[in-house]
Amino acid sequence: MGDVRHAGYGSVFQGLGITVAVLWIVFGAIFLLNTLKHTGAIATIRNGFTNISPDRRVQAIIIAWCFGSFIEGASGFGTPAAIAAPLLVAIGFPALAAVLMGMMIQSTPVSFGAVGTPIIVGVNRGLDTHNISEALVANGSTWDAYLQQITSSVAIIHAIVGTLIPVLMAMMLTRFFGKNKSWTEGLDILPFAVFAGLAFTVPYALTGLFLGAEFPSLIGGLVGLAIVVSAAKRGFLVPKSTWNFESEDKWPAEWLGSLKIDLDDTKAQPMSLVKAWFPYVLLAVVLVASRVSADFKALLTGVILSFSNILGETGISAAIQPLYLPGGILVFVALVAVLLQARSATPLIKAFGESSKTLIGAGFVLVFTIQWCVSSLTLA
Repeated sequence: MGDVRHAGYGSVFQGLGITVAVLWIVFGAIFLLNTLKHTGAIATIRNGFTNISPDRRVQAIIIAWCFGSFIEGASGFGTPAAIAAPLLVAIGFPALAAVLMGMMIQSTPVSFGAVGTPIIVGVNRGLDTHNISEALVANGSTWDAYLQQITSSVAIIHAIVGTLIPVLMAMMLTRFFGKNKSWTEGLDILPFAVFAGLAFTVPYALTGLFLGAEFPSLIGGLVGLAIVVSAAKRGFLVPKSTWNFESEDKWPAEWLGSLKIDLDDTKAQPMSLVKAWFPYVLLAVVLVASRVSADFKALLTGVILSFSNILGETGISAAIQPLYLPGGILVFVALVAVLLQARSATPLIKAFGESSKTLIGAGFVLVFTIQWCVSSLTLA
């Protein structure tokens, strides 16, 4: 009875550890966004997307689908939703619509997210590798060939379905967040949406077939972003009619949430698009390096906060790697952004206060949600 009680108490601390790790990622994403708001970079980025295309459907495809898929390939673990959704909010999307777009792209790229972790780690640990390897060798094959076969199959299936995801995104956007509640307004962008889907899925599938599981989402997102942005700037396949949300004063309260980026109280500062976007480019580079470079990864994972056998010999442990988690990288990028764009601590101070307030509501819910899940699994 005592062991069960200790295991139950230990699971509480384990759940708290997981919650802290999740909140650290969320805080990092919101902190970076608020920092860029106060340096003036977000205003520049917003104007830049408006210059590419004022059509909200095109903006959602570029930010959520192309950029979000690239970030999924680099870091995974929900990071695209934590980065792309706030960025959409910053350029004028309702919070609920931004979350919907961010979650919809968590489909095609996820199997190769975090530099192929679901395939490379998930398959290796999730299958009976010993017996399967013996059967493969007996039939003249190898485990590596089997893993590549899985990778190829996943890449092809996801690429076929994923080509239509931008179309579905546009339709959901116009149906549930448009003035006319119309599916067909989403279909108006069908040619461009399919083109954007193919711009990602073709290099994605080819990379999976010929290079393996590490880089399909990375390369697909990077190539797709370059192609789609260039096409949108030139108006290629973009519909002549521009779709937008109604004015914000007509939005239902449930569309807004607690994350709202108000740029009216931020002084506009002249800044080039290159300087404004640099933190996000740096974020992508550091995320990729942290997952690809063994030396860099070892440096980041070397800093760890761990607790073993919580409350005695329960076998329950908790560990957090604050620098390796995307939250640590996001905070680092925010610091670099301030040095580059503002050279003043004021944006950091303001961003920290706003981000902490936003995190309180999310933390309250996550503590109980994750705690219930961990306790259920521990005591099952």
